[in-house]
Amino acid sequence: MTEAPEMTLSPDDPERQPCEIWTRVMGYHRPVSSFNVGKQGEFHERRYFDEKRVDAAH
Repeated sequence: MTEAPEMTLSPDDPERQPCEIWTRVMGYHRPVSSFNVGKQGEFHERRYFDEKRVDAAH
């Protein structure tokens, strides 16, 4: 069995579509692009974590 060569497609800039990022703020979903400069900075500085489940067996 032979492996196919790995291909990376890189579209030209005119072919790319911008991706709009949304986030939840105070119960509402808003696009990050609508934030002021300070709030956009805060968004990019956020740290995310993965909370582990706790077994509550007694």
